[in-house]
Amino acid sequence: MDRQRICLGGLQVAKIESIELASYRSEIAGDVKVLVEKYRKIFDWDVPDIDQRAADTLILTEVALAVDTIRKDLLG
Repeated sequence: MDRQRICLGGLQVAKIESIELASYRSEIAGDVKVLVEKYRKIFDWDVPDIDQRAADTLILTEVALAVDTIRKDLLG
């Protein structure tokens, strides 16, 4: 079966996978936002007079590092 391929974020994927991903895109973003909010609340509880922008930068950096690690584990 000759599957049509497209480029998605620099990665060649079959069109069917791209279509499937599109149906979950907003759900994935929502899940990540819930995760970020979880750690924002923890920082708020643990750090009085928090610099929210600095905390957000730290949290988002850690999320990005975690995604990079997962990407390497899954894709090699």
